[in-house]
Amino acid sequence: MRFPILMSPLWRPLLLPFGGTSQRSYAELEDGVLHVRFGWLFDHRFPLNQVAAASPSHWPLLGGIGWRTNFRGTVGLIGTYVNVVEIRFKERQRLRMLLPTSCERLYLSLKEPHDFIAALGEATAAAAPAEPVAAAVTTAPKRRRKKKRV
Repeated sequence: MRFPILMSPLWRPLLLPFGGTSQRSYAELEDGVLHVRFGWLFDHRFPLNQVAAASPSHWPLLGGIGWRTNFRGTVGLIGTYVNVVEIRFKERQRLRMLLPTSCERLYLSLKEPHDFIAALGEATAAAAPAEPVAAAVTTAPKRRRKKKRV
């Protein structure tokens, strides 16, 4: 399933020179992979088993529009300040924008954020290996009571 990145008409002229068009800007769920593309500057595939959670979020005005990173684990692919989704990963993901960086949290502005979150939840549940029942049930060791000394 493909989910287009939402771009405000106000910002499209600034995104266009870097390939920020509706045809080249999307998040796609395919065969155990989250494929995210935003123009020519960002095209990366994340394994679904590394996705920890996804939720509605916001992007600060001072964060800017376009391809953003703080080089400390946060990457934003922002075409507008509304309909932003935050995706958190279990481990930092190595990726390349203009410079190599790592990503622990990925922010996307999507046309259908709630549909994307639901589809991502279903895809990650399907991609997660089933845990054996015997390993899931554990018992805590019994504690011995100390005798009071008089």
